[in-house]
Amino acid sequence: MALPNLFRLIYRNIRVNTDPGSLVILVGLPGMYLIFFGFGFGSLASADGQSHAYLAFLAPGIMSFQVLLAGTVGGSMLWADRRYGMLSQLLSGPFTRFQYLLGIILASVLFGLGGAAVMLVVALGLLGSIPTLPFSLAVMFGTIVLGSLFFGGLMLLLGALVKSNTTYNSIQILVLFVVNFASTVFYPLSNSLPFVLRAMFWVNPLTYVANAVRGGYTGSLTAMDGYELLILTVEAVVILALATRAYLRSDISFE
Repeated sequence: MALPNLFRLIYRNIRVNTDPGSLVILVGLPGMYLIFFGFGFGSLASADGQSHAYLAFLAPGIMSFQVLLAGTVGGSMLWADRRYGMLSQLLSGPFTRFQYLLGIILASVLFGLGGAAVMLVVALGLLGSIPTLPFSLAVMFGTIVLGSLFFGGLMLLLGALVKSNTTYNSIQILVLFVVNFASTVFYPLSNSLPFVLRAMFWVNPLTYVANAVRGGYTGSLTAMDGYELLILTVEAVVILALATRAYLRSDISFE
């Protein structure tokens, strides 16, 4: 019964996060980034005929951004379920704590993959072509899985440790914006940036995700991309271990 129970939890997590308001954030916001940033910033380079090139640069970056949004799904659900007593109700039924944890993590991965696939379709509509080689697609979506695991674990750790709604939302929003804009999602890492900003890019896991997805998208993968994916894999394992430990030690309810 463990596997059917896990599927039920995943289905429940997806249903909870596919209301119109959630879909606007999970899919609409990245889509608007791709359209408005792609054409808006691209217009700055239109005199040199590079507007199309920036849109092609941005598309895999927005696909990568989905892993960050997918991560917020798991953390927010854990926090809300503890706050409103849903976790204790679920665990009083046929579900175990570990099944609940797996349900949230796998739901986050599915949201990351689904969001990236939607952005790939949007890119096809805007650019007229997308990568179709099996290896390129495997690298892109394999990286999305790794990124979703990392940020899902990070947000789960936050959800397990923080008991204040205001504090949780403030930290999550801060992480969302800092990690997003201090990465190569919207622009390449340039030596003209101040050292502090470059250091933030270097240590930001979203930079590793964006670089690998972009490498697969453009067919320009390098040894450095492989090295960064190895680091991301280790970081994902560590953060998931910490999140699991914090979750198993946390109370199932704030009451």
